[in-house]
Amino acid sequence: MAAVGERPLQRLASGYGELDRVLGGGLVPGSLVLLGGDPGIGKSTLLLQSARSMAARTSVLYVSAEESAQQVKLRWRRLAEAERAGAGEAQADLQLLSETDLELVLQELESLRPAVAIIDSIQALHDGELSSAPGSVAQVRECAAALARIAKRQHTALLLVGHVTKEGALAGPKVLEHLVDAVLTFEGDRFASHRLLRAVKNRFGATHELGVFEMRDRGLAEVSNPSELFLGGEEPSSGTATIVACEGTRPLVVELQALVSTTSYASPRRSATGIAVNRLHQILAVLEKHLGLPLSRFDCYLAVAGGLEVEEPAADLGVAAAVVASYRDLTLPSGTVLIGELGLGGQLRPVSQLELRLGEAARLGFNRAVVPRGSGLGPVAAGLGLQLLEAGSIAEALVAALGVNPADDQA
Repeated sequence: MAAVGERPLQRLASGYGELDRVLGGGLVPGSLVLLGGDPGIGKSTLLLQSARSMAARTSVLYVSAEESAQQVKLRWRRLAEAERAGAGEAQADLQLLSETDLELVLQELESLRPAVAIIDSIQALHDGELSSAPGSVAQVRECAAALARIAKRQHTALLLVGHVTKEGALAGPKVLEHLVDAVLTFEGDRFASHRLLRAVKNRFGATHELGVFEMRDRGLAEVSNPSELFLGGEEPSSGTATIVACEGTRPLVVELQALVSTTSYASPRRSATGIAVNRLHQILAVLEKHLGLPLSRFDCYLAVAGGLEVEEPAADLGVAAAVVASYRDLTLPSGTVLIGELGLGGQLRPVSQLELRLGEAARLGFNRAVVPRGSGLGPVAAGLGLQLLEAGSIAEALVAALGVNPADDQA
């Protein structure tokens, strides 16, 4: 180990702060990054915009294995018009190759030795020495291995576009994910404008960071204030609650919406969008057990505004408050956020990065925060202009948030 020399890690800026955030600070020379996502979600647009930005500072090779050079040029021109800038400077070090033959792609990489190479997509490349069709397990594995060898040897940062299956997993052999250094997923509702970029694997950074983009008519734009995407209207309504979720080091203020209605079936319906349905079942059981609410006789629907997937338990208190508010037809006071994990005994458990969450809530104009007892952040909250309401149980928290005891006057 002592004989191995050290090489300073100098990352390459992708031109987009959101992409650099998810990568851990930028592209690492000699690394392989796999980008997956649904068809039409914007993978090619994101990489072409990034290539346009990087080409102004370093050499970039864009290999289009699925589209012709004319199609890529049309997209390039649309992006250039959106940025209202001439393409001459950025085109100087951008090379475009429309080719599916792996041998020709390797020859270009060997000849040009670019700092960054983009392969769109790995499933479209074909190795003539193999008899199987492009996109097969053998083809994807061998093509990726050959590209990895030359990228490591030349210290070229390699970006691969990967298709996904109907189940949403990356297509091709699982060994492809083991071969690359980072696996990114581009997510989003095709009927909504925003897109979320996440890291599933990252050898050079964290895997819990989140990048947020907005799809516009002329390409993708970074979202500097993503909390605004996941908040509803200004007027509060029955069955809504606001939480502060943390995606890595980024706090996001998110609105939860719940609907509780009398069931027409022998078994009540439970539906959750953006929250694991088993988590919803658990919270409903805690509310019924410790507050005496007969929720087993009611249908319950829960949704996260903006289509965000919230996995962390810090959203439990917000889910419980939204459900109770809908059941009792109450409206939470405006300017209130709820942060806390709900235990099976009805107690509130502390959550991580609470100070960071409170700071984001204060920045967006919230003035009340219901949190688990024992945080010790009273002075910090006062300095932020927040009224900190601490509670040790779900009953105390709901009384503090709603102003009434939800167990009274049961329906």
